[in-house]
Amino acid sequence: MTQFDDFHAHMPAMRAHAGTWEGVYTHINRDAEILDKHAVNVRCEFPSSGDYVYVQHNHFTWDDGREYRATLPGTYRDGRLWWDLETFSGSAWETKDGLILLNLDRKDDPGANFFEIIAMGSTGQQRSRTWHWFKDGALFKRTLCDEWKVSD
Repeated sequence: MTQFDDFHAHMPAMRAHAGTWEGVYTHINRDAEILDKHAVNVRCEFPSSGDYVYVQHNHFTWDDGREYRATLPGTYRDGRLWWDLETFSGSAWETKDGLILLNLDRKDDPGANFFEIIAMGSTGQQRSRTWHWFKDGALFKRTLCDEWKVSD
């Protein structure tokens, strides 16, 4: 069995995220005060061959004209989707109820990590992502991600 077959067999809920998503990310501090808010376009791909079973393309835009783009390829092993990139490393797995969970360590901010929960709505057209950020073990912010599917 290839990593692609194994990935599709063990992470079936992840496949529902294929396509392009648009949304808004809102970063808040522990007191729920807005720290940052920006738009996002996320494209989730599931290649059938090559080095990666998953590739995510992010394009963030701010009202002041700033932009940031990132490509996040992941491999599959030991029942999880793994990343080891310049800015972060960690893994994702899914629950029996179809939630996607992530645990990521920030390489670009030593001592920082975040836990992410991705929940898909019943129509498969909207999803919610929440990131819980810690620095040296202390919670310091959350990110609320509201996204809707714009294409398959």
